[in-house]
Amino acid sequence: VFLRNVAGLLFIMPWLLKVGIRGLKTKRVGFYCGRGLSGFLSMISWFYAVSVLPLADAVSLNFTAPIFGTVLAIFILGEKVGIRRGTAMIVGFAGAMIILRPGFTHLNLGSYAALISAVGMAMSIMFVKLLSRTESTPAIVAWTQIWILPMSFLPAMFVWQTPTLHQIMLILTIGLLATFGHLSFTRAYSLAEASLVMPFDFFRLIFSAAIGFIFFLQSPDIYTYIGAAVIFSSSIYIAIRESRQSRIAAKPDGPEVLAHATAEASSGPGR
Repeated sequence: VFLRNVAGLLFIMPWLLKVGIRGLKTKRVGFYCGRGLSGFLSMISWFYAVSVLPLADAVSLNFTAPIFGTVLAIFILGEKVGIRRGTAMIVGFAGAMIILRPGFTHLNLGSYAALISAVGMAMSIMFVKLLSRTESTPAIVAWTQIWILPMSFLPAMFVWQTPTLHQIMLILTIGLLATFGHLSFTRAYSLAEASLVMPFDFFRLIFSAAIGFIFFLQSPDIYTYIGAAVIFSSSIYIAIRESRQSRIAAKPDGPEVLAHATAEASSGPGR
C-alpha cells in the first residue's frame, strides 16, 4: 500500500510541479482527511483480500460498496430509507451471501477484508463527491495519496523488504495504472450520474475473471457470477433511485431530499 502510493505520487508529480503549492490550497482539509482515512482502510483491506481470494470473488464482494453507502447514509446523514431502497439493500446483501455461502464453505479473513474494503470505498466515494463540488480531480487524487502515505508508512516498516528491480517495475506499473484509474474514476463521477457510469463498472468483473484465469489459473464457480449479478442489480437500482431523488430535490417546488453520493460508488479501492 505504501509503495503503491509512492509510485502514484510520482506519476502525479508533473501536475504538482506545474501548479505548485497553490494547486493544493484548500479549505476542506477535514474532507480530505476523511477521504484519506477511508481510502487507506479500503486499500489495505483490498490488497489483503486479493492476496488470498480468487480475483473475481474479491471484485464481486466489492460491488457491495453502494449498498454499504446507503447504510452509512442512514446513520451518518440521517437519511430515511423507503421500502424499495431497503428491499434493494437486502437483496444486495443476499447476493453477497450467495458468494460467501456461510455454513457451506469456509470463510477466510479475505472474505471479510473484501467487505471491509467495500465499506471504506463507500465512505471514500462520499467524500469524493463532496470534494468534487469545489476541488479539481488532480487535487483530490494528490491529496488522497499525500494522506495515505504517512498512514501506510509505519505499518510498512514492520514488514519492510527491499524490493528487487523486477518488483520495482511491477510497483511502478501498479502505481501508473492505479493513478490513471483513480483520475478516471474521480472524473467520471464528477461529470455523470451513477446510473450512467455504474453499468460500465460491471466490465470490471469480466476483466477480473479473465485476468484471474489467464495469470493465476483461478476459475470462479457459478455462485460467484450469480451473487455478483444480484449485487450489481441491487447497486444499479439504488444508484438510479438516488439519481431520480436528486433531480426531484433540485426542482424549486420539489420535496427536500438529501441525495448522498455513496450510492454512486463502484471502482476498486484506493484506485
